Amino acid sequence: MDPESLQSVTPTVADAVDAAVLTIAADASVVEAIAAMSGLAGPVGQPRTSYVLILSQGYPIGILTERDIVRLTATGANLSDVSVQRVMTSPVHVLKESALQDIFAVLFLFRRYRIRHLPIVNDADELVGMVTPGSIRQVLRPANLLKLRRVSDVMSKDVLHTRRTTPVLSLAQRMAINRVSCMVIADVDSEQGLEAVTPVGIVTERDIVQLRSMQLDLKSLVAQDVMSTPLFLLSPQDSLWDAHREMQHRRVRRLVVSWNWGQGLGIVTQTSLLKIFDPIEMYGIIESMQATIHQLKAEPAAPQSKPAKSDQLGELLLDLEASLLQLSGGTASQQQTLTQALDTLNKIRQQL
Repeated sequence: MDPESLQSVTPTVADAVDAAVLTIAADASVVEAIAAMSGLAGPVGQPRTSYVLILSQGYPIGILTERDIVRLTATGANLSDVSVQRVMTSPVHVLKESALQDIFAVLFLFRRYRIRHLPIVNDADELVGMVTPGSIRQVLRPANLLKLRRVSDVMSKDVLHTRRTTPVLSLAQRMAINRVSCMVIADVDSEQGLEAVTPVGIVTERDIVQLRSMQLDLKSLVAQDVMSTPLFLLSPQDSLWDAHREMQHRRVRRLVVSWNWGQGLGIVTQTSLLKIFDPIEMYGIIESMQATIHQLKAEPAAPQSKPAKSDQLGELLLDLEASLLQLSGGTASQQQTLTQALDTLNKIRQQL
């Protein structure tokens, strides 16, 4: 398939814009915002969301996220007397629809401002929709590329864990101080100076929001009362495709990684999955493909097995090429890397 044909069938980053944006009035209480985010307010069947957006004449002037709710919870404030306008993040980082040319612009803003929600507005400064790591991941899903990468390539080892008996309010305070989206609940055994951590559950920002929407007393609850359990644990050697499928199947945004009999603990999030779309990362995969092809040619394998391997490589080539074309744009350095990668792909195709 030629590049022009690929571009005609490949989803664009514009497809990642979610037009169903949850908004709320600036004078609404934070409790009302929590109810809306939890799906308890509004139409029946309204999905839970990780934010509410505040508009003024159609333009985003503020945002309240799950992380903000955790931060406010940690202070012990009575949120029923607090208006959204008093605690919302303002101003909001937005992106013009006309500037939505490539994924680099979105990922750059996510990283630079440490945000997970990017409102998109048109030239009239009217809201068009919202882009999140989740909406991007739904569009950019090259199966073969994900199968090639391991969980260890993108996981974070900076994971906070606590015991089952930790009060939920203390847990929320630690999450707020460390600006993390979750806390792993674990049994800890110390033997001969070594600490073995056995993950048994997880509490996330969304869980805290749900507890607040139910108006429960977080001081009287402990982690074991509210944690999601049992956990599905990944290994560092699992493929990112396995991680992606499990996130979809379980409708979660993160998975815990455990290895070496509890000596290692990590986490993979939907945001970390997007790291594989860095052109330098892709170029590394392409170089690995070249080595695989050279090895394939040198192996005295059975004749019938080589065509099958070549077909698999051919599928991967299309997957990589489609992903690279989606990433057109970016800085001059990124564009140069993409061009080199596409040139290398063409050379590999000629060798198959």
